[in-house]
Amino acid sequence: MGMPVEFNTMIVTKGKEQRIEENVFQLTKEGYRIYPIDIPVEVRKTKDGETTGEAIVEKLQLHEKKTVVTYRLVALNSTN
Repeated sequence: MGMPVEFNTMIVTKGKEQRIEENVFQLTKEGYRIYPIDIPVEVRKTKDGETTGEAIVEKLQLHEKKTVVTYRLVALNSTN
């Protein structure tokens, strides 16, 4: 039996991220998703929107058909 998985090279938040610490955020996405760990990736509010910053993914949790990604924002392009 196969498992559907998506490979992502940017984090799309749709405004649903939660702040854990000063620059650390957590985002829960539907489905199983794999992100690069320990290298900078773009952060955007929407897939086709402007880049709001860069982050380093620190932790991925795949559980019950959801992915929880914990990332540290390392560069911010806009405060909006």
